[in-house]
Amino acid sequence: MSVITKKALAASLKKLMEKKPIEKITIKDIVKDCEVNRQTFYYHFQDIYDLLEWIFVTEGFNALDGKKTYDSWREGFLKVFKYVEENRGLVINLFHSLGRERLERFLYNEVYKLLKGVVEEQAEGLTVAEENKAFIADFYKYAFVGIMLEWIRTGMKEKPDAIIDKINKLITGDIHKALLKYQK
Repeated sequence: MSVITKKALAASLKKLMEKKPIEKITIKDIVKDCEVNRQTFYYHFQDIYDLLEWIFVTEGFNALDGKKTYDSWREGFLKVFKYVEENRGLVINLFHSLGRERLERFLYNEVYKLLKGVVEEQAEGLTVAEENKAFIADFYKYAFVGIMLEWIRTGMKEKPDAIIDKINKLITGDIHKALLKYQK
């Protein structure tokens, strides 16, 4: 029952965000649309942003599970782009709101996990300090998320496949080269 209620609350928030900015949505609006009481909302979530984060975790970023290898990062990142594209209203609303910081932080965290897995795989057999592997993953994280944020800012006009192809051409082999430069 708990997951069903969370999904219903999520659907209500997404529906409301199609019509108005997140700053203008109240918990009262969500529970009214969902036909539950405020206590039910607070039983599951601390606030609207907590619900929003749950939406991203459960819907969008499960795509990254198992996609943290050099051969599969493209597929995982493409799924993230497609999720953002499919939830355009919600994402653009959040992007242009006070919640943008949460969106960015969430993207940075999730993309870092993907890239850290790729870096770890590419580092097998090399002696590279953990701090250097983390730095390489951070470097690419900022590039990847920066590209995604600019894509959102400019209205998501370019196709996700085209963006992933460009990124792939740019970085093919470069993570391994970076690791070699940091090898002890």
